[in-house]
Amino acid sequence: MRLESQRDPVAGPESGPERPFPMKLSGPVIKGFGRGSKELGIPTANIPPDSLSAYGHVESGVYYGVAALDPSKFRYKRDSDAEKHTNGALETPPPEPTPEDADANVFPCVLSIGYNPFYKNTVRSVEIHLLPQFTSPSSSMNGSPSAHPINNTAQTNQQTQPTNFFRLPDFYGTRLNLLVLGYIRPEYDYVSLEALVDDIRIDCEVARRSLERTGYLGYLKGADGGEGKGVREARDWLEGLLGGQRPMGKWCPQGFGYRLDRSVLI
Repeated sequence: MRLESQRDPVAGPESGPERPFPMKLSGPVIKGFGRGSKELGIPTANIPPDSLSAYGHVESGVYYGVAALDPSKFRYKRDSDAEKHTNGALETPPPEPTPEDADANVFPCVLSIGYNPFYKNTVRSVEIHLLPQFTSPSSSMNGSPSAHPINNTAQTNQQTQPTNFFRLPDFYGTRLNLLVLGYIRPEYDYVSLEALVDDIRIDCEVARRSLERTGYLGYLKGADGGEGKGVREARDWLEGLLGGQRPMGKWCPQGFGYRLDRSVLI
């Protein structure tokens, strides 16, 4: 049972993910229990938990990471002038999504792996809530996020309540690639639905603060020359890429990714 307590503002080491992270999970978005949007107001994308088996025992709980949606099935566009999101699943997608389309389909996320004790699920699930993309530098981008703990009380609600949960149109059947970068907390049961939602709000804030740190931004923002080979390879896998030559790549219509033109040298 979750007890009222202060929570750390970030999760995971400052320097970046440590083993077993990043964990790579992938699968089509499937229908879940139907509670995320209807009861909680928190839309989630569920993928089959099969790929967890590659990592042995994975502790149930709440995690954070970066997710990418297959741009041949779904494209996300943002109207920066109106500060409104315009997006949608594609009935007849253009034949060759561009690298920019793939970049636009990358989102920070918070996710749960487990059985959700509040609902007493008997089947393990992977439920992913996509967060709004980082569109401007935050106060924590050039240093450590606020060291002040987050209080699991009405003060917390005042900090997090004004932000509605991010929502996209349904994209069932779209392949989703997921890099799990860190662990936030165990699963808990709750005294009420409201208490569960309040804790999820804090999870979203912890995930965003954690991903804004220098050691994690490369997974979210893509290569800028400052991160190591492991980060670049993970980011390329996230977008379904077969290397680092994205500007010269060609879209593979058979799958989620680019076929590289090997005649181009970099």
